[in-house]
Amino acid sequence: MASEPVVALVMAAGRSRRFAGGDKRLAVLPDGRCLLSSSCALASDVFADVRVVLREEDDPLALGLIDPALRIIRAPRGDQGLGASLADAFGALGRDPALVNCRAAAVLLGDMPRIDPGTLQRLEAAAERDSILRPCQGGRPGHPVLFGRDFWSALEGLGGDTGGRPVLCRYPASLRTLAVADPGIHRDIDTAEALAALER
Repeated sequence: MASEPVVALVMAAGRSRRFAGGDKRLAVLPDGRCLLSSSCALASDVFADVRVVLREEDDPLALGLIDPALRIIRAPRGDQGLGASLADAFGALGRDPALVNCRAAAVLLGDMPRIDPGTLQRLEAAAERDSILRPCQGGRPGHPVLFGRDFWSALEGLGGDTGGRPVLCRYPASLRTLAVADPGIHRDIDTAEALAALER
């Protein structure tokens, strides 16, 4: 299993139109870090290979992404929605010869910095090439979703703003859940009100 690593994708190519007051990715958290850089640091604490999905015009340094280990994937269709961004990202992963032995990709959202690292570690350990894995807390599924390598080509065919839901619906027998006691799998910062609640 160690010879088949898991790559992490941090999705951050959206426009975040629900978040008032500028680029959500630069929103400042209570600890002084920016939202996107904090989410990437969380991923990097667990996954050896982290790729950040950005729009073509984005400047990583301006977004606080100063870690040289982070790799950038450009999403030319990012404006079309999360599904289109996922398709761009998985197309890039599938073409990367360094990932030929990768068993799964963990899809994390760039606005979810409060997931417990222990949750990510458990998900990474349980990921398999022929399954789709997601955490569940209190009977409610959350993020991230880990897509086994067998599903990457299906993800390349996504579009629009439905995220990975069409692939989940197409392969229900391959979907597994991992029970966790981690409310962070549901806590995304998609509005200014959500950020204020985090500060409280």
